[in-house]
Amino acid sequence: MVAYIRKMTVEKKRWLDAEAFSDGVALCQMIPGATAMQTAAYVGLKTRGVIGASASFIGFGLPAFLLMMTFAALYTHTHNLPIVVSAFSGLQAIIVAIITNATLSFGKTTLKDWKALVIAGIAAGLFGLNVNPILVILLAAMGGLALIRPKQPNSNRPISSMQAVPYTKPLLLILSVSAIGFLLLFLFSRTLFSLAVLMFRIDLLAFGGGFASVPLMLHEIVGVRHWIDSKTFMNGIVLGQVTPGPIVITATFIGYLLGGPLGGVIATIGIFLPSFMVVVGISPYFDHLRTSSSFNKVVGGVLCSFVGLLLAVTIRFALNVHWNLSHLSLASSALIALLLKVDILWVVVIGTVISVMVVAS
Repeated sequence: MVAYIRKMTVEKKRWLDAEAFSDGVALCQMIPGATAMQTAAYVGLKTRGVIGASASFIGFGLPAFLLMMTFAALYTHTHNLPIVVSAFSGLQAIIVAIITNATLSFGKTTLKDWKALVIAGIAAGLFGLNVNPILVILLAAMGGLALIRPKQPNSNRPISSMQAVPYTKPLLLILSVSAIGFLLLFLFSRTLFSLAVLMFRIDLLAFGGGFASVPLMLHEIVGVRHWIDSKTFMNGIVLGQVTPGPIVITATFIGYLLGGPLGGVIATIGIFLPSFMVVVGISPYFDHLRTSSSFNKVVGGVLCSFVGLLLAVTIRFALNVHWNLSHLSLASSALIALLLKVDILWVVVIGTVISVMVVAS
């Protein structure tokens, strides 16, 4: 998605030059949140300020939100139908392949030496022992600060084309409106308030993109609060992969199951608002941030921990699948296809068809 955004904004529309866009992608990869969503916001920010960032951020995420709301509504009425049960039974095996591929991809780009492997292994073990992933992430950040040697910044690299213009007033307005919203939820619905706070917190910790939110969601929603079971959560991940947006759109599905359409809206705002605020708030200070050795060490440690957390999630998801020859064939075929760079949407769509035809039999 980031490559497509670049094609549209740099080559076709010429809103940004290549250097400015590269700076934005680097920023979005360093901070927590869904990278593609934040890249869209960054383009709007550099083109038309905070209003432009809002327009591009909402425009980019709206189709996925509407689709997920539709899927969630259909799911609540059809998830017990035999054909739907068969489809999701096969797709749960495919989700194991998808998370496995994410773990491998994450690990390939993150685990560069034995120190990174140690941090990832400890994170996987702690998460497997049901230690709170937030504590695991904090420990990994400390480990990164102590062990990881960040790449030295390129001294010949020109200063970023970002304008150092703090967006203080718009951010204060967003914070004020958010605070009022949280207060109203607290007064009228403690469940929706807890949902909003949880999604907000998850997004603030999801360094490395949308997949980094999966272990946090699984722990908090399934393990701690027991709002839904593991299989339903996996079904939400499946639907999140059918939509064109980031995997964190699964939050919409969870919110809908808990609180209907209003719950879906609140969960969506909660999971995306921090990403937006971080991009707007940090972009003017990016040059200082990317040359900070301490910050890069901390982010490096956190990213290593997410490799371990994703590995643990892969194992937990695998234990929830009733494995047979059909499921093994689906999972292995999906993993091979993903490793060969087949688009994930085709993997899910074809997997759905095969699940209905083969698994049902």
